[in-house]
Amino acid sequence: MLNFDEQLKVLAEAALKEDIGDGDHSTLSCIAPDAKGKAVLKIKQDGILAGLEVAEKIFKLKEATVKFTSFKKDGDPMKAGEHAFEVEALVHTILLCERLVLNCMQRMSGIATLTHQYADKIRLYKTKILDTRKTTPNFRLLEKEAVRIGGGMNHRFGLYDMIMLKDNHIDYCGGIEKAIEKANDYVQTKKLDLKIEVETRNLEDVKLVVAVGKVDRVMLDNFSPAQIGEAMKIINGKFETEASGGINLDNIVEYAKTGVDYISIGALIHQAKSLDLSLKAEIN
Repeated sequence: MLNFDEQLKVLAEAALKEDIGDGDHSTLSCIAPDAKGKAVLKIKQDGILAGLEVAEKIFKLKEATVKFTSFKKDGDPMKAGEHAFEVEALVHTILLCERLVLNCMQRMSGIATLTHQYADKIRLYKTKILDTRKTTPNFRLLEKEAVRIGGGMNHRFGLYDMIMLKDNHIDYCGGIEKAIEKANDYVQTKKLDLKIEVETRNLEDVKLVVAVGKVDRVMLDNFSPAQIGEAMKIINGKFETEASGGINLDNIVEYAKTGVDYISIGALIHQAKSLDLSLKAEIN
C-alpha cells in the first residue's frame, strides 16, 4: 500500500487534472508566469481546524520552493476572523491550488469539528469513536484523516485491511457460525494478519458468536443501550465490542455508559457540514 503522502499525491494530481484541464485560462490570460504573490487563509467560521498540513503538501506538489507559514496546527480550535496560514509562491501556483486546498480544508474541518463534538461527549468514558466506510469515493484518505484530527479513531480503511462479516455476508454464507469458520480458515490458509469482526443483530447471535469464538471483535448492530448491557454480560470480555446504528449526539452517552469498547458512527463523515474558509491575496 502507498503511504499517506503518496496517496495524497495521487489524490491531488487527479483533482488538479480534473480542475485545470488544458489550462487555467483565467490566470494564463492576465497574470505573468513569473509573477510572485502572497495569500492568507482566512477563517470565517468557528470549529476545529483540519487539513493545514495537507494544504502545505498540495502547494509544494506544484512548487517545491513555496514558503508556507502556519499560524495554527491541525486539531486546533479556530475562530472566525483568525488566520490559519500564509503562503508565498508564484501567483500561478496559488491560483491553481486555491480551490483544491479550500475544498479539502473546508470538508476536513467540518468532519473534524463534528467528530470532536462526539468525542467530547464521551470523554469521561473508556469508549472510543470510530468512523466507517461511508465516505466520499476517492476522498476517503482525507475524510478519515479529519476524523483522526477531530479526536476519533479510524476503523478499517477498506475491504482489504480487516475481515468484517456483516449481515449480507452471513446471510449469503448460510449462517453466522459457518461464516466465522470459513473466515477463520481463510485467514489461516492465506497466512493473513487480519482481524475478524462479526456483526450481530440480536442476543441470540451474540450467544452463537461466543460459542464459536475465533473472532476479534463483535459488532452490536442497532442494539439499544439496555440490549448492549445484556450482550456485554454474555461476551464477558472475551472479544472487543463495537456498538453501531442509531447512535447520535443525544444518546451517545447512554451507549458509552455500557462499557462498550467502540462506537462506530457513519455520520461523522456523511453528515458533516463543510466550514467556511477563504484564501485571499495579500497586496502590499
